[in-house]
Amino acid sequence: MSGYRLGPDDLIKISVLNEPNLSIEARLSDAGTVSYPFLGEIHIKGKTPGEVERLITDGLRGAYLVDPKVNVSVLEYRKYYIGGQVKHPGAYPYQPGLTVGKAVALAGGFGELASRDIVILREDDPAQPQLEADVMTPVHPGDVITVEESFF
Repeated sequence: MSGYRLGPDDLIKISVLNEPNLSIEARLSDAGTVSYPFLGEIHIKGKTPGEVERLITDGLRGAYLVDPKVNVSVLEYRKYYIGGQVKHPGAYPYQPGLTVGKAVALAGGFGELASRDIVILREDDPAQPQLEADVMTPVHPGDVITVEESFF
């Protein structure tokens, strides 16, 4: 996912070319940090994998390595949540390309009292924390989807 911003509970892999002791898999803490050899606890919440690559490259360059080649990849995205009028509300693993319609299907489909009103709370967009959605709306990791109840 281009431009993806890391957050708590993402599982990432950091690898350094020809340096197996510096290659790790780590899950971001609730504070958005990971513990990395030589650099200690680093805060990466809200950063893209590319920004983390540069941060670690800069930290290792000079004192530890001459020209480190760092790669950061997301192995597992944080979960999204779906509730309200779906058959199996709960937390589900995020998959790239996920839409509200697919999320509803993974949650067992719409409940008997489901309305067409669907709301998403986006943790990664404080400017627009609540979004009216339809089945084609993209879902982001960490989103909270609510399928409202029909009153007739």
